[in-house]
Amino acid sequence: MYTKKIYFSGGDFHELQEVFNDVPGVLNVTAGYIEAADEINSSGIEIEFNPKKMDLSMLMDVLFAVVDPYSQKVGVYYTSSEDEPQVELHLNFIANRGKQPAVACVGLTINDPNSNPKFARKCYAKASRLTKFTPATEDHQNYIRKHPELKTDIDFTKLKTYLRF
Repeated sequence: MYTKKIYFSGGDFHELQEVFNDVPGVLNVTAGYIEAADEINSSGIEIEFNPKKMDLSMLMDVLFAVVDPYSQKVGVYYTSSEDEPQVELHLNFIANRGKQPAVACVGLTINDPNSNPKFARKCYAKASRLTKFTPATEDHQNYIRKHPELKTDIDFTKLKTYLRF
Protein backbone atom coordinates (compact mmCIF):
# COMPACT_ATOMS: atom_id res chain seq x y z
CA MET A 1 0.00 0.00 0.00
CA TYR A 2 1.22 3.47 -0.94
CA THR A 3 1.51 5.81 2.06
CA LYS A 4 2.71 9.36 2.65
CA LYS A 5 3.93 11.28 5.67
CA ILE A 6 3.30 14.82 6.84
CA TYR A 7 4.46 16.56 10.02
CA PHE A 8 2.51 19.08 12.11
CA SER A 9 3.44 21.26 15.05
CA GLY A 10 1.32 23.52 17.21
CA GLY A 11 -0.08 23.10 20.66
CA ASP A 12 0.53 20.03 22.76
CA PHE A 13 1.83 17.06 20.77
CA HIS A 14 -0.07 14.64 23.02
CA GLU A 15 -3.33 16.34 22.07
CA LEU A 16 -2.42 16.52 18.37
CA GLN A 17 -1.64 12.82 18.37
CA GLU A 18 -5.02 12.03 19.91
CA VAL A 19 -6.83 14.25 17.38
CA PHE A 20 -5.34 12.43 14.39
CA ASN A 21 -5.41 8.87 15.79
CA ASP A 22 -9.03 8.35 14.72
CA VAL A 23 -9.04 10.20 11.40
CA PRO A 24 -9.98 7.84 8.54
CA GLY A 25 -7.06 7.08 6.25
CA VAL A 26 -4.49 7.87 8.95
CA LEU A 27 -2.45 4.75 9.59
CA ASN A 28 -0.05 5.90 12.30
CA VAL A 29 0.58 9.02 14.37
CA THR A 30 3.86 9.44 16.25
CA ALA A 31 4.62 12.17 18.77
CA GLY A 32 8.11 13.58 18.55
CA TYR A 33 10.43 16.45 17.74
CA ILE A 34 10.67 18.29 14.45
CA GLU A 35 13.78 19.83 12.96
CA ALA A 36 13.47 21.99 9.87
CA ALA A 37 15.46 24.82 8.31
CA ASP A 38 13.60 27.40 10.41
CA GLU A 39 12.68 25.24 13.41
CA ILE A 40 14.86 23.20 15.77
CA ASN A 41 13.37 20.68 18.19
CA SER A 42 9.78 21.85 18.04
CA SER A 43 7.37 19.28 19.42
CA GLY A 44 5.02 17.85 16.85
CA ILE A 45 3.61 14.77 15.23
CA GLU A 46 4.37 12.56 12.25
CA ILE A 47 1.30 11.36 10.39
CA GLU A 48 1.49 8.39 8.06
CA PHE A 49 -1.60 8.27 5.88
CA ASN A 50 -3.10 6.62 2.83
CA PRO A 51 -3.57 9.41 0.24
CA LYS A 52 -6.30 7.37 -1.47
CA LYS A 53 -8.42 7.58 1.69
CA MET A 54 -7.39 10.94 3.16
CA ASP A 55 -6.32 14.08 1.32
CA LEU A 56 -3.47 16.25 2.63
CA SER A 57 -5.66 19.36 2.56
CA MET A 58 -8.26 17.60 4.74
CA LEU A 59 -5.54 16.76 7.25
CA MET A 60 -4.55 20.44 7.32
CA ASP A 61 -8.23 21.38 7.80
CA VAL A 62 -8.34 19.14 10.87
CA LEU A 63 -5.10 20.68 12.16
CA PHE A 64 -6.41 24.23 11.81
CA ALA A 65 -9.72 23.24 13.40
CA VAL A 66 -7.87 22.53 16.66
CA VAL A 67 -4.79 24.78 16.36
CA ASP A 68 -4.95 28.53 15.77
CA PRO A 69 -2.84 29.42 12.68
CA TYR A 70 -2.69 32.99 14.00
CA SER A 71 -0.64 31.93 17.03
CA GLN A 72 3.08 31.21 17.26
CA LYS A 73 4.75 27.81 16.78
CA VAL A 74 2.35 26.32 14.23
CA GLY A 75 3.84 24.53 11.26
CA VAL A 76 3.33 22.04 8.47
CA TYR A 77 6.47 20.17 7.46
CA TYR A 78 6.79 18.03 4.36
CA THR A 79 9.43 15.69 2.97
CA SER A 80 8.11 15.36 -0.57
CA SER A 81 8.44 18.18 -3.07
CA GLU A 82 5.13 16.91 -4.44
CA ASP A 83 3.41 18.14 -1.23
CA GLU A 84 5.04 21.58 -1.13
CA PRO A 85 2.64 23.38 -3.55
CA GLN A 86 -0.45 22.03 -1.78
CA VAL A 87 0.86 22.98 1.67
CA GLU A 88 1.90 26.45 0.50
CA LEU A 89 -1.45 27.03 -1.21
CA HIS A 90 -3.38 26.00 1.90
CA LEU A 91 -1.33 28.27 4.18
CA ASN A 92 -1.56 31.12 1.68
CA PHE A 93 -5.34 30.80 1.73
CA ILE A 94 -5.37 30.95 5.55
CA ALA A 95 -3.00 33.92 5.62
CA ASN A 96 -5.11 35.90 3.16
CA ARG A 97 -8.58 35.20 4.40
CA GLY A 98 -8.38 38.11 6.85
CA LYS A 99 -10.36 38.67 9.97
CA GLN A 100 -14.10 38.26 10.05
CA PRO A 101 -15.83 41.64 10.29
CA ALA A 102 -17.91 42.43 13.35
CA VAL A 103 -21.65 42.28 12.74
CA ALA A 104 -24.21 44.19 14.79
CA CYS A 105 -27.36 42.45 15.99
CA VAL A 106 -29.33 43.78 13.00
CA GLY A 107 -26.89 42.24 10.52
CA LEU A 108 -25.10 45.51 9.84
CA THR A 109 -21.33 45.13 9.29
CA ILE A 110 -19.35 47.46 11.53
CA ASN A 111 -15.67 48.20 11.87
CA ASP A 112 -14.38 45.98 9.03
CA PRO A 113 -10.79 45.04 10.08
CA ASN A 114 -9.90 44.00 6.52
CA SER A 115 -10.13 47.60 5.34
CA ASN A 116 -7.17 48.53 7.56
CA PRO A 117 -4.07 46.27 7.36
CA LYS A 118 -3.04 47.43 10.83
CA PHE A 119 -5.95 45.47 12.29
CA ALA A 120 -5.65 42.35 10.12
CA ARG A 121 -4.58 39.11 11.78
CA LYS A 122 -1.08 37.84 11.08
CA CYS A 123 -0.85 34.19 10.15
CA TYR A 124 2.12 32.60 11.90
CA ALA A 125 1.60 29.10 10.52
CA LYS A 126 4.52 28.18 8.33
CA ALA A 127 5.42 25.56 5.80
CA SER A 128 8.91 24.15 5.56
CA ARG A 129 10.84 21.11 4.40
CA LEU A 130 11.50 18.70 7.23
CA THR A 131 15.14 18.10 8.08
CA LYS A 132 14.69 15.47 10.77
CA PHE A 133 11.98 13.91 12.93
CA THR A 134 12.89 12.23 16.20
CA PRO A 135 10.15 10.16 17.85
CA ALA A 136 9.50 10.93 21.50
CA THR A 137 10.09 8.21 24.07
CA GLU A 138 7.48 5.46 24.43
CA ASP A 139 5.93 7.03 27.54
CA HIS A 140 4.94 10.06 25.39
CA GLN A 141 3.28 7.95 22.67
CA ASN A 142 -0.54 7.86 22.94
CA TYR A 143 -0.22 9.64 26.28
CA ILE A 144 -3.86 10.77 26.45
CA ARG A 145 -5.13 7.24 25.81
CA LYS A 146 -2.91 5.98 28.61
CA HIS A 147 -4.14 8.80 30.91
CA PRO A 148 -7.85 9.36 30.15
CA GLU A 149 -8.29 11.37 33.37
CA LEU A 150 -5.96 14.06 32.03
CA LYS A 151 -7.53 17.49 31.48
CA THR A 152 -6.97 18.76 27.93
CA ASP A 153 -7.63 21.98 26.03
CA ILE A 154 -9.51 20.00 23.39
CA ASP A 155 -12.90 18.44 24.10
CA PHE A 156 -12.35 15.18 22.19
CA THR A 157 -15.95 13.99 22.56
CA LYS A 158 -17.24 17.18 20.97
CA LEU A 159 -14.51 17.12 18.30
CA LYS A 160 -15.50 13.61 17.20
CA THR A 161 -19.11 14.73 16.70
CA TYR A 162 -17.96 17.62 14.49
CA LEU A 163 -15.41 15.68 12.46
CA ARG A 164 -17.37 13.43 10.17
CA PHE A 165 -15.69 12.07 7.07
